[in-house]
Amino acid sequence: MRATHVVLALFWFLSIHTPGLFCANVQYDHRALVIDGKRRVLISGSIHYPRSTPEMWPDLIQKSKDGGLDMIETYVFWNIHEPVRGQYDFDGRKDLVKFVKTVAAAGLYVHLRIGPYVCAEWNYGGFPVWLHFIPGIKFRTDNEPFKAEMKRFTAKIVDMMKQEKLYASQGGPIILSQIENEYGNIDSSYGAAGKSYIKWAATMATSLDTGVPWVMCQQADAPDPIINTCNGFYCDQFTPNSNTKPKMWTENWSGWFLSFGGAVPFRPVEDLAFAVARFFQRGGTFQNYYMYHGGTNFDRTSGGPFIATSYDYDAPIDEYGIVRQPKWGHLKDVHKAIKLCEEALIATDPSIVSLGPNLEAAVYKTGSVCSAFLANVGTTSDATVNFSGNSYHLPAWSVSILPDCKNVVLNTAKVNLINFFFILTFSSFTKESSKEDAGSSETSSAGWSWISEPVGISKADPFSQTGLLEQINTTADKSDYLWYSLSIDHNYGASSQTSLHIESLGHGLHAFINGKLAGSQAGNSGKAKFTVDIPVTLVAGKNTIDLLSLTVGLQNYGAFFDLTGAGITGPVILKGLANASALDLSSQKWTYQVGLKGEDLGLSSGSSGQWNSQSTFPKNQPLTWYKTTFAAPSGTSPVAIDFTGMRKGEAWVNGQSIGRYWPTFVASDAGCTESCNYRGPYSASKCRRNCGKPSQTLYHVPRSWLKPSGNTLVLLEEKGGDPTQISFVTKQIESLCAHVSDSHPPPVELWNSYTESGREVGPVLSLTCPQQNQVISSIKFASYGTPLGTCGNFYHGRCSSSKTLSIVQKACIGSRNCSVGVSTDTFGDPCRGVAKSLAVEASCA
Repeated sequence: MRATHVVLALFWFLSIHTPGLFCANVQYDHRALVIDGKRRVLISGSIHYPRSTPEMWPDLIQKSKDGGLDMIETYVFWNIHEPVRGQYDFDGRKDLVKFVKTVAAAGLYVHLRIGPYVCAEWNYGGFPVWLHFIPGIKFRTDNEPFKAEMKRFTAKIVDMMKQEKLYASQGGPIILSQIENEYGNIDSSYGAAGKSYIKWAATMATSLDTGVPWVMCQQADAPDPIINTCNGFYCDQFTPNSNTKPKMWTENWSGWFLSFGGAVPFRPVEDLAFAVARFFQRGGTFQNYYMYHGGTNFDRTSGGPFIATSYDYDAPIDEYGIVRQPKWGHLKDVHKAIKLCEEALIATDPSIVSLGPNLEAAVYKTGSVCSAFLANVGTTSDATVNFSGNSYHLPAWSVSILPDCKNVVLNTAKVNLINFFFILTFSSFTKESSKEDAGSSETSSAGWSWISEPVGISKADPFSQTGLLEQINTTADKSDYLWYSLSIDHNYGASSQTSLHIESLGHGLHAFINGKLAGSQAGNSGKAKFTVDIPVTLVAGKNTIDLLSLTVGLQNYGAFFDLTGAGITGPVILKGLANASALDLSSQKWTYQVGLKGEDLGLSSGSSGQWNSQSTFPKNQPLTWYKTTFAAPSGTSPVAIDFTGMRKGEAWVNGQSIGRYWPTFVASDAGCTESCNYRGPYSASKCRRNCGKPSQTLYHVPRSWLKPSGNTLVLLEEKGGDPTQISFVTKQIESLCAHVSDSHPPPVELWNSYTESGREVGPVLSLTCPQQNQVISSIKFASYGTPLGTCGNFYHGRCSSSKTLSIVQKACIGSRNCSVGVSTDTFGDPCRGVAKSLAVEASCA
């Protein structure tokens, strides 16, 4: 074992097993959290342990630390830990203790948001569905059955953490806990019972004696000593409900979630950085990004309904674990700049003064320590302001940070545009030989076997009942699927206009007449309910109507969200019969089947059932299970499957669900722009990409789930697709880019050296290869002057220094990282009197 590995292993052991490595006492006052007697400015980021894998956790957490975070925040997801009442699961991705210890091993704190309601675009808001069936229960109100269950699970989690000595009071990393979640947004719907419930929740939580503070987010009336905190895109105007509590921001939404059928949201880093700086300018001392890494909604964990399988969230670390530039890098600089002000921030409250319309200064000054924030909250015009006898340029919608009340270390709108240009490498699934080597590179049906899922009732446990049943009360969410089946004698005469009218609470359905698919329909994220009229062809005599109703994640937000139903509640009417009459089928005796036969047979593992590979391969056939074996793509780059060619279903790799796929649900053509103006308030619908295209075609397959060869992929296709069209995708960094103007401040990390020495330092362009073992091998583009374009597509503007390429090559090639001054001193002046910048694209090897 190499020495570095010994050191890391020793640190891991000490951080997990040695009480006292972390703090022992956490309190708070009106300015900040107080750790071992010292106020702290803390930067946090959310990473949800079940949305990634244990193998990914160390890298995600280290990248978070490298990005300037002090803390990792996570929810605790009740429904994955207690899928059956009294039966607990903390294995694999659900290993909460291991996750907390992994954070500790990196030397970071933990904020444990127990909830146990979490929202989080997670199925049923994190509640186990069995909770719904407890007699007399009412969720999230002053209800004894609910409170008993909530207290039991909360105490279970607290006891687990205590047994492992993970609270700060025991020398562990957990310095904060949360009870409930955004209840203040909807508590008025619960009246007086909601008020008493919140008081009970606060008392219950504090009685568990964790030795660390508890918070309630979005709860203006949070009882003492609970700290009420803010969630939102901006929290600079937030004020705690007591002058004894600090100003804390538990969810700064770094982007937004993706829905099936929606365009892809993103949040410009200039706006996100502006929001962060404004919060600290206005007295905040704790800020958390929701999300810092969003991850993946594996299995059937996504909520909504209609939340996509990708939970990327436009976070600083993307779904696959790759840092998203320039967001990650610019926020890292923001964090450094704020930490340079920490001594002043924790010492006193800010003094806010107006510098003009939409212009504001906040000064933190005590004794010889002084830091200032200058803000232009205008959305259109840049401004020049005078502050303490000096002149400062403030772009619109930006904050300049002055750690010494004199020199600007960073302006939030001036981004050192470090970026990656990715190449997506597509490769076919290939049949493996008996020696488990990849066979022909040609994708063909020869590599696939299949089983047809029976239409209608096929299991041994169906039941019949008069009328139409609500789905969730019937299935208890054991499956996405519920069959509604009916046999009728048709003696009414056929008509070309005959249709089956169906009204559903959602989320989708496939209608079969006499075993053949007649039509499908689904709601959307804005409206799960739908009504559809499906043309049908009936035969004289007996006809079977089989309706497969399906859910796409259960409701996770809103007052009484747990009562939101799904399924076909009717009416169901045959319209347009020969004599223009209609036949209401709603009150007839329907037969029901929960789930699919293939689910009960365990087909998702790939090892059960009589898989067929001899007869004609069924393409575009609804309700088909497909299976193939494959070798993993070579290398270590993140892997996804491109489901183009399939329509809707679920996929399993080596028995593990990578989630629902739905590559045919296309976003509206409207609402997207090529670029998004960061100036002005952000909203979830402001900045969107991918209009008129499928919401999600690529689905993450964690590397740790793959073997070099002999892997099994199983698909359940609902509507009919062609699995021979799907392909692997590996996400690889093709180029490393940076673009820095000559008006940028110097790098934040040089602050101390140039302020102490008094020497003038200008902007610097820096490049760093993403992997430790890489060096810069070539410079693909370099221009100092007026370069245009973006990473992967830079081109020369009207002026460019002829020296640029050779200077950058000399400084960078052969090194993992390099820095080049952005000034005429370095490159000469190719165009006098013109603002200039340096753009570089490099390759690493």
